[in-house]
Amino acid sequence: MKNITTFSVVFFLGIITALAQNNSLSGKIISNGNVLPFANVYVKNTKLGMSSNENGMYEIKKIPNGTYIIIISSVGHQTKVEKITFANNEKKIKNFELKESLALDEIVISGTLKPVTKSNSPVPVEVYSETFFKKNPTPSIFESLQNINGVKPQINCNVCNTGDIHINGLEGPYTFILIDGMPIVSGLSTVYGLSGIPQALIERVEIVKGPASTLYGSEAVGGIINIITKKPTNAAAVSTDILTSSWGEVNTDIGVRYKASEKIDGLLGVSYFNFQNRIDNNNDNFTDLTLQNRISIFNKLNIKRKDNKVFTIAGRYVYEDRWGGEMDWERKYRGSNIKYSESIYTNRWETFGTYELPGVDNIDFQFSANGHYQDSFYGTDSYDAKQLIGFGQFVFNKNIGKKHDLLLGLAYRYNYYDDNSFATLDENGVENKPAITHLPGIFAQDEIALNSQNKLLLGARWDYNSLHGHILTPRLNYKWNSDDNTDIIRLSIGNGFRVANVFTEDHAALTGAREVEFNGELEPETSWNGNINYVKKINTDKAFITIDASAFYTYFTNQILPDYETDPNKIIYANLDGYSVSQGVSLNTDILFTNGLSVNAGVTFMDVSATENSVKTRQILTESFSGVWSISYKFNDSFSMDYTGNLYGPMRLPLLGENDTRDPKSPWFSIQNIQLTKKINNSWELYGGVKNLLNFTPPANSINSANNPFDVGVDTVSNPELAFDPSYMYASNQGIRMFLGLRYTLF
Repeated sequence: MKNITTFSVVFFLGIITALAQNNSLSGKIISNGNVLPFANVYVKNTKLGMSSNENGMYEIKKIPNGTYIIIISSVGHQTKVEKITFANNEKKIKNFELKESLALDEIVISGTLKPVTKSNSPVPVEVYSETFFKKNPTPSIFESLQNINGVKPQINCNVCNTGDIHINGLEGPYTFILIDGMPIVSGLSTVYGLSGIPQALIERVEIVKGPASTLYGSEAVGGIINIITKKPTNAAAVSTDILTSSWGEVNTDIGVRYKASEKIDGLLGVSYFNFQNRIDNNNDNFTDLTLQNRISIFNKLNIKRKDNKVFTIAGRYVYEDRWGGEMDWERKYRGSNIKYSESIYTNRWETFGTYELPGVDNIDFQFSANGHYQDSFYGTDSYDAKQLIGFGQFVFNKNIGKKHDLLLGLAYRYNYYDDNSFATLDENGVENKPAITHLPGIFAQDEIALNSQNKLLLGARWDYNSLHGHILTPRLNYKWNSDDNTDIIRLSIGNGFRVANVFTEDHAALTGAREVEFNGELEPETSWNGNINYVKKINTDKAFITIDASAFYTYFTNQILPDYETDPNKIIYANLDGYSVSQGVSLNTDILFTNGLSVNAGVTFMDVSATENSVKTRQILTESFSGVWSISYKFNDSFSMDYTGNLYGPMRLPLLGENDTRDPKSPWFSIQNIQLTKKINNSWELYGGVKNLLNFTPPANSINSANNPFDVGVDTVSNPELAFDPSYMYASNQGIRMFLGLRYTLF
């Protein structure tokens, strides 16, 4: 009887305890006496948290009994940490005041798939906020990356101006692009997908240089670029940004926050870019800048659920009509040999999101899908392609004791690709056979806190490619920091594996100027990558200084490189019978002065080469030196100036044989910009300035034989230097121009 009574009491107390878990915390966030909207308030080591509303108010419900660390943060302010104990349905009211700060320690997710402060991440992650991109406003995020050290938007075609992103000298296909952590831009869209993302909705861009295949799959060999969009609850009610230039470009970004229902918050964005002005300043009878008509629609929903479980879903649609070519080309000549042009119609849709499983803690289902449809003509050569990609993964995160932070994942990717080229013909070369790839995988990561100054991250991923078999990609990361966190050393080592499809990755393979040839069946590429990173923070009464230095090394076997030189009339793709290396050092410095001056500058020295038959050759279109800078000064709270630029060393360029009269190397060149910004009031902002101050453009004869684009009456086999060739391209033909923009923001 005594045992039954004891059990009943314990059972009853358990019920009371379980019911008494509805604690809450509410209050107001302020700074300098004013309310602070969109500040983040969350309970450490839980999923509980929210952002303050436009009046600075917040409320967190259903907090279990116990003692918790409450973290309050906002961009531009010092993070506040406070310990609070809850018990028996307490409804606590707590106001927090945040002090402004010049030295920021951002929250990042790209390095480990988990939110962590930048200084605590064992993986070096670079973070660029929307403020950084406003210093040199551009119509697309592709162009905005030009002022980031070690990252180069490379234009690959003189006619249609398509390009890709290079990280530390590695070609675009080695750069993995994500939106909100989901693999969106891949395959066909590597060429076009970075255009049309509404910049008004971008919160920040995170960049990881070096191997990330363990978390993101085999393609993330050179690094990742993760575009983080704003949360619907954090975005302004209305934001607009209209930009125009003296060349006739017009770009409009619009963002609107809305409430679809009591439980659904939405964020709608529209980006529209139009340029229809035919300009030929170098007098080669070809458009200097591709004409474009592009619209992108983006929508993101945050769905409130019980127990604060996460459910976000987003979608994007992009349509683009772009063409470049002879000045008197008309639409009726598309695909004919009367007038040359490269005309590309692109339709693309995307969806992605995160759903936290009910009933269990710390298990997220992340998903994405996209369809890319392309109808193109490169002269008379047609390229009609369709690609569908579906992706899903479960991610489980669990702290084991005080030292181990375990992350487990189960992933699957489906890839469908079809085009009208020989790449999708069957083994007999007769019937069309779309390429279908299944890629299931599992990954594990353990972040081990050895002590307060040493952290070790071990990870491994196994994938099974239905065409190429097993893929294993391990990685190791180590971080040491000083007691005061002013000195940080990171070491990264990882393996990469990549299956190439040149028609979806290399624009040169599409152009009709050269014949494409495969030398044997292309085998997957493999690589090993190492990176050493050192960060030093120096704080004085007048400035906050951050010095960030890295050394990197990547070793490839089986690398697939385009050969422009064996036969000037062809591009020959084959696996390298040898090895290739990308190595170098980079240095960044970020100085924030208390008087309103800020300086961000960086340099990168690289040696990117391939060795075959004991002969070392420098990679085409890769510079040995690059530098970037951004210098800003705030005269007062409403008026500022930004001076941005980059500097590139010579690159080896593709020529049409020994008699090609074009220079085999590019010159040193620099693209510099200046901008003045006037804040009219809390809602309106006017900005304008000059781009390409030095008016640098490539030489007028960059397009070889521009007067004979169809090689009429020319024996290009005996005289390859007389062939039409637009692949000699290392910088934009767009010269100096003025720009003017207007922003409106309503909170």
